[in-house]
Amino acid sequence: MNLKQFVKMHREDWKQLEQLISALSKSRKSITGDNITQFNRLYQKAAQNLSYSQTYFQNDEVTQYLNGLVAKSHNLLYKDQVSSFKQIRYFFGTKFVGLFLEQWKFVVVAMFLFTIGALGSFISVYNDPLHIYSLIPANIAQGVDPEQVGSDRGAVDSSLMSASIMTNNIKVAILAFAGGITFGLLTIYLLVYNGILIGALAALFWHHDKSYDFWAFIVPHGMIELTAIFIAGGAGLLMGYKLFVPGQLSRGYQLKNQAKRSVQLLLGTIPLFVIAGVIEGFITPAAISLESKYLVAILTVVGLILYVVIGKLRITKTKTIKGFDS
Repeated sequence: MNLKQFVKMHREDWKQLEQLISALSKSRKSITGDNITQFNRLYQKAAQNLSYSQTYFQNDEVTQYLNGLVAKSHNLLYKDQVSSFKQIRYFFGTKFVGLFLEQWKFVVVAMFLFTIGALGSFISVYNDPLHIYSLIPANIAQGVDPEQVGSDRGAVDSSLMSASIMTNNIKVAILAFAGGITFGLLTIYLLVYNGILIGALAALFWHHDKSYDFWAFIVPHGMIELTAIFIAGGAGLLMGYKLFVPGQLSRGYQLKNQAKRSVQLLLGTIPLFVIAGVIEGFITPAAISLESKYLVAILTVVGLILYVVIGKLRITKTKTIKGFDS
């Protein structure tokens, strides 16, 4: 049996199981003898389908789908309800890291698109500083004075600045994610455009021998901020790719399934934007040495790496425990 025949033969059963999981999870009134019998039958069948798929279609997305479907069914049958706090802790400590590691290639593509925009605009402004007026909005270009970098930061309302920056960055992330429904075209535009802004400004400060100062005001919050934008952009690119190349499954199914995963990735970036906003509002404008600002940037990178490593260890531990249980 080939993959197309396998999916066609069992798709309706999987759909019915999804509907039962949703109904039984939402309301106790939906729990009847017939529903339980039907659920148990479909759950056992899905588990058998998963075993078959793991044997013959190990690297196909249908195996990943069935693994998730069986896991949700198992949780509904055997797991006790956990507190909201535990659910939140599990999501940010384990689930989000797992999603990130599964979709890391799309995050790298998002970073690559940003880098292309940044390098292109940097080279353009490096060759001719006047090009900056054609690359970034006039109000930004006219308001930038490399010679005054950091001179008037003390007059800024840090709390207001932090909230404003955080809100703006979350909007960018949401747009980058939502751009996935345009087959990723809007996402690509946003990533490249934001790279153009950074690259053009970096070249302008280079011409004034202020690169060290410029990056000292960018990297403390930028390392976390850009990581979050790349993750959100990667989520949008993933959704766009699945719409463009749906494989054996329909575009409607891909939109529903990948949108859910992408939304989870987007939600996971919110704490990163909060941290970046706090750093940009309180630490970046603070009257501390430039070296201290670079130290903050290094610490944020180390923190991000530790976060992913610890999350990966938790995922491995969970899989090991499940392996022993089975």
